[in-house]
Amino acid sequence: MTHTPHDRPRGPRRPVLVALLGALVALLAAMLPTAPAAAAANAGAEAAPRAALTEITGFGTNPSNLQMYLYVPDSVTANPAIVVAVHYCTGSGPAMYNGTEYAQLADKYGFIVVYPSVTRSSKCFDVASPQALTRGGGSDPVGIKSMVDWTVRTYDADTDRIFATGISSGAMMTNVLLGDYPDVFAAGAAFAGVPFACFATTNGSEWNSDCANGTIIRTPQAWGDLVRGAYPGYTGPRPRMQLWHGTTDDVLRYPNFGEEIKQWTDVHGVGQTPAATDSPQSNWTRTRYGGTGDRAPVEAISLQGTGHNLYAWGMGERVLTFFGLNGSGPAPQPPAGPCKVTVTTNAWSTGLTASVTVTNTGTTAVNGWKLGFSLPAGQTVTNGWGATYSPASGAVTATNATYNAAIAPGASVSIGYQANHTGNSAAPSSYTLNGTACTTG
Repeated sequence: MTHTPHDRPRGPRRPVLVALLGALVALLAAMLPTAPAAAAANAGAEAAPRAALTEITGFGTNPSNLQMYLYVPDSVTANPAIVVAVHYCTGSGPAMYNGTEYAQLADKYGFIVVYPSVTRSSKCFDVASPQALTRGGGSDPVGIKSMVDWTVRTYDADTDRIFATGISSGAMMTNVLLGDYPDVFAAGAAFAGVPFACFATTNGSEWNSDCANGTIIRTPQAWGDLVRGAYPGYTGPRPRMQLWHGTTDDVLRYPNFGEEIKQWTDVHGVGQTPAATDSPQSNWTRTRYGGTGDRAPVEAISLQGTGHNLYAWGMGERVLTFFGLNGSGPAPQPPAGPCKVTVTTNAWSTGLTASVTVTNTGTTAVNGWKLGFSLPAGQTVTNGWGATYSPASGAVTATNATYNAAIAPGASVSIGYQANHTGNSAAPSSYTLNGTACTTG
């Protein structure tokens, strides 16, 4: 039988059907559980919900089955910075989210936070295997790099502003990430960690008692060579490092703090003598190497009488100051690429002049620069040209004049100063341009 339009159901049946469907939808909605704060999002899907901790799956190569948690603030900036916050042993990404203030700071400053999370039984990161200590070698660093890459692609993040910070096992992983991927991370902050490769083992063990007990002592160059060996042939800028340690740490003992300083100052080509020392808080001693400002190549904070659990609320803001993400202090200068400094001095009985040439040996222009160097003891700058010099002695920073702020690739600027001396008329032995160590010649 062929139905005509007149054969369609009429009367009250359609409203009843609509009502039944509406009731069914309401019933199903009531039966469904409320979505948890950590929801799942696939790499091909829309970006993660704002202002909620979200688990991301399918983010890329992940040889050790890490989990990725992401926090994107409501007010995320265009081309945002990324902070990778790495948890401690027995911890997790959600625990790091709940136990630190980086999500709240992201709300304030507009960056994105990535929280890697270990799934192996120890809940410790692999900082010991040969795979973990080699760029692209496998294990946890490769998975974390995939998380960063996913976030960069999804949010068009600023690849010049990617940072890592961690506590204990996460601090050790911060050292590893900066060693394996110096071209990815701009800076790191390690709370109660150990040097890169200090925990190295070849027997599959996750624990190295000699390192934990602070009995592995090496020269600065030997430590630096371990970092350089993770990415052979790399000649670009190295990430800046902020180090924190308590003097009574009984898990990763205090000598590791000094070994970390030796390692990262050598990596940056700066001296072992602090350019500045102060006490920003009671029982804290802060030393800076290769520069005196908030974004020196290496900054180290020693906490007198503090044990392994040293992280406290408020330290995250100091981390952001070192990273240059919270707008405090003078505006950070753009990072410089490879650079070269040549200097000629002319001395007499109590004085000298120094002519300094700074060459941009990189492939991108420098727009605004600060040249850092330490004068030998007894020297004091009396006047200068081509830059402003401050302070007059010790760790000096020469800041560009308005007419020579830009240095094109392959181009140079010439500056100089006159100084008094008390017998030592030598030129400084090392220089940094916007925090990057320069070669000398």
